[in-house]
Amino acid sequence: MRSVMVVVSSKSTKLNEFLGIFLLALTIVITLSLISYSPRDPSLNVVAYSDRPNNYIGVVGAYLADLLFQAFGVSAFFIPFVVAVVAWRRFRSLRLNSPYIKGTGFVLLICAISTFLSLGTVRLPYDVNFPSGGVVGMICAAHLTKYFNLAGSLIVLSTLVILSLLACTRFSFAATGDWIESRPRSLIGAYRDWRDRVRRKKLNQLKEEMTKVNQAMPAARVRATENSRSVAETVDRMAMKSATAAPALPKASPPAEAPAAGSFKAAKSTETIPITMWQPKLPTMENMESKERLAAPETDLPTPAFKFPDIEFLSEPSGHHVLDEPALRDLAKKITEKCAEFGVLGNIVQIHPGPVVTTFEFKPDPGIKYSRIINLIDDICLAMKAESIRIDRIPGKSTVGIEVPNEHRETIYLREIIGADPFRRSASKLTLALGKQINGDTYITDLARMPHLLIAGATGAGKSVAVNSIITSILYKATPDEVKFIMVDPKRLELGLYAEIPHLLTPIVTEVKLAANALNWAVGEMEERYKRLAFYSVRNIDQYNNLVRASTKSKVELENEDCKPLPYIVVIIDELADLMLLAGREVETAITRLAQMARAVGIHLILSTQRPSVDVITGLIKANFPSRISFRVSSKVDSRTILDCNGSEALLGNGDMLFLPPGSARLIRVHGAFVSEKEAERIITFLKNQGPPNYKEEILEFQKEEKKEGVDDEVVSSDDLENADDPLYEDAVRVVVEMGKASTSVLQRRLKIGYGRAARLLDIMQHEGIVGPPDASKPREVLVSRDYFHEIDTREPFD
Repeated sequence: MRSVMVVVSSKSTKLNEFLGIFLLALTIVITLSLISYSPRDPSLNVVAYSDRPNNYIGVVGAYLADLLFQAFGVSAFFIPFVVAVVAWRRFRSLRLNSPYIKGTGFVLLICAISTFLSLGTVRLPYDVNFPSGGVVGMICAAHLTKYFNLAGSLIVLSTLVILSLLACTRFSFAATGDWIESRPRSLIGAYRDWRDRVRRKKLNQLKEEMTKVNQAMPAARVRATENSRSVAETVDRMAMKSATAAPALPKASPPAEAPAAGSFKAAKSTETIPITMWQPKLPTMENMESKERLAAPETDLPTPAFKFPDIEFLSEPSGHHVLDEPALRDLAKKITEKCAEFGVLGNIVQIHPGPVVTTFEFKPDPGIKYSRIINLIDDICLAMKAESIRIDRIPGKSTVGIEVPNEHRETIYLREIIGADPFRRSASKLTLALGKQINGDTYITDLARMPHLLIAGATGAGKSVAVNSIITSILYKATPDEVKFIMVDPKRLELGLYAEIPHLLTPIVTEVKLAANALNWAVGEMEERYKRLAFYSVRNIDQYNNLVRASTKSKVELENEDCKPLPYIVVIIDELADLMLLAGREVETAITRLAQMARAVGIHLILSTQRPSVDVITGLIKANFPSRISFRVSSKVDSRTILDCNGSEALLGNGDMLFLPPGSARLIRVHGAFVSEKEAERIITFLKNQGPPNYKEEILEFQKEEKKEGVDDEVVSSDDLENADDPLYEDAVRVVVEMGKASTSVLQRRLKIGYGRAARLLDIMQHEGIVGPPDASKPREVLVSRDYFHEIDTREPFD
């Protein structure tokens, strides 16, 4: 087991060295006095003595040894050992952890051993004039035997010895058990290593012999070379097979010996830990392959006069803090020491400073479980004096990332993200500038690939700023002809800033009923777009827009269509909880249909809520939103509601988020970009000056159509039957006449329609005299013969 020494910077190093040397000399004096003790030397118990004492230290040593032996007996030999330990640590200016606890443990240990010796179970092999356990042992033994007898006294003393050892040393039963358990595994691993070395040595000798044979046969050089190459390949295969033949037992390093009582072992120096500085690079969008992304549309047909906002509207970032390498190495040392205190052994192998947090790569020793490291979050947080820390595995490495907040946190400005090469080179009109990763890399993503986004978090955690950054990043990428917004803001506070920008399809929606109408219109628009895509045999909106552009360039008119590309439609709901509370069923149905089907036709949803409960983020909604963003929440339950795992409760707030990217189950920590209201106002004013929005008033007036199949209990009048016009009526008549029976179940099964529509078709047939009235549970009687087909075939088609 490892022990950690903490170096204490002392202003009086000379004094420490002086005290250390003095205590070391005192240790030597006590030791020599004890080992050279003689009963005939002068002492408090001997009056007549020879002129020259036998003790090495003389009269002082004789009196000192007699005093210690009379008080503690043979256990007095432990005293110089403890004085030596204190002397060495004082000389090295090392602080003794928990000195009062360790001192108390040592006193209890001396008393327990003295009492044990005084119980009469141990006799000294030579005659002395002091009891084996001293006066202290005799007094304690007398009281123990009085109340516990001999057996009970032995139990009490054994327990006291064990407890005092745990108090004054770093001895641990768990660590000792782990060491004993690892011995057989280490021996097996060492044996296998020795066996592999022997085999490799023999194989190498065989290679050398073959090489010598080839060199000695110049006449047959070509053939010998081929044979040697074949043998070498066989040897390599044998070596690989030997190396991989070992079972799953890991290659064990030399086992750590069990520490002796009171021993300390220095921790690994942090001076050699590399600190990785972030270097700018050009990541692809989310580091994903191009074939996995939706094809980004080329520039659609924008309004000629439209101009994109200038990046000067955004504020420039402030200066960066200077990296304090000694402070980072000190934090790495504290983390290692705190982990070692709880038996989690390992080392910090690398440090990655970031704008908001610094990641320390901790490599645990063999046998240390990941769950044991996770359980130390609160203890490490206490040692670091940090608000919160987060621990997660590092992909592609056998290390664990410990994310500690920086003392000086930088603000990530939106200008840094929009001005970066990854954002400028992105061809997607729905590129979202989220912020920076923990190592400082710019992070962007594509809404078209998500294809919908769910944002949740506690109040004040950064949701509104994130929504503003998302909207602003789209405004920097797309014209009003390319992307349209429907903004729903039941709170009337967050999205009102964007009123009357030319990208809006409707005014800012604040009423719940109007929001439901807008969602239902989006569902209807989705269905219309699908019909249009099916008419031209294209699969998504990008292919359709490419077709329109190609026809425009070639001056070929499309059939029954105006040659205009379809814009993307982004529906943004700032507070989903209000809609779910007042119109939950209707809103959930519309959101679910859009989330399931609207991706291909360019309609995307961005939902935001500050109440991440299961009645707001229902299972149906969450199942259709694979991409989610979680800001800081108050509990692990809320984190699991959003992300299906813990982690959000350990975030820092102020835009710190966990992002679940599309097609991945691994969370990415991102520090959100900040955009102020003044920056947003400058951009919005610039956009408003380019023209008013082109609202579609029918969106907010849209009413959901009722089912055409009718209602089960609907009473159909004769006038309605005379004016009935159903395109499936002729097919229904053919089914009924062919089957020879008329029932709703037959029509439902053959025509694949609902019960209401099948019942209405039978009522029309009854009115026309083709079938009879209903007869309880029996099918209706068919009143026409099978020859009726000829009349239907010769009759004109039904209107």
